[in-house]
Amino acid sequence: MSEYKAGCKQGRLLVVSGPSGSGKSTLCREAVKRTGARLSVSATTRKQSEQEVEGKDYYFLSVKEFEEKIARNEFLEYARVFDHYYGTPVKPVQEQLGAGETVILEIDVQGAGQVFERFGEAVGILVLPPKPEILQQRLTGRGRDDMDTINKRLAKGREEIEQAEKIKNFQHTIINDELEEAIKELVALINTI
Repeated sequence: MSEYKAGCKQGRLLVVSGPSGSGKSTLCREAVKRTGARLSVSATTRKQSEQEVEGKDYYFLSVKEFEEKIARNEFLEYARVFDHYYGTPVKPVQEQLGAGETVILEIDVQGAGQVFERFGEAVGILVLPPKPEILQQRLTGRGRDDMDTINKRLAKGREEIEQAEKIKNFQHTIINDELEEAIKELVALINTI
């Protein structure tokens, strides 16, 4: 554990979470462009899409590979979400923090709780839609999922919001109503934290 804290003293670790459809991915990508912060690349066992690039969008692993990495404690956090594993490889995060960089983890609330247990100094930022019904509109509008999956994501989103309210490490909340304003708010937080 001390190795994590040593790295955190040099760099800054920000944890950006929110329910699926809140816009956290878009906010994080834009904030990285505008601040020079580093966005951590997660690992997953889900199938790689044609548009995704290995090592840029995700590290794509088999279930066996992922579980071996769990056994070797190679994830800062991990969870099984919608029948697939997702996790943050610890080594790149340690290296970036050790180099004095600001690192953003864009992860679900469950994973955020794990990170806060290991990195008490991590800054939590919760991204929420202006109204709950906006989540359904955004998830439907993406055109990536069938209605069964959208309904699962909405139910999980409600759970995540309730869970996040109990986690004291979420010091900041961004209501993603107007995208440009939400991006500016995240950029301002990154520049001042």
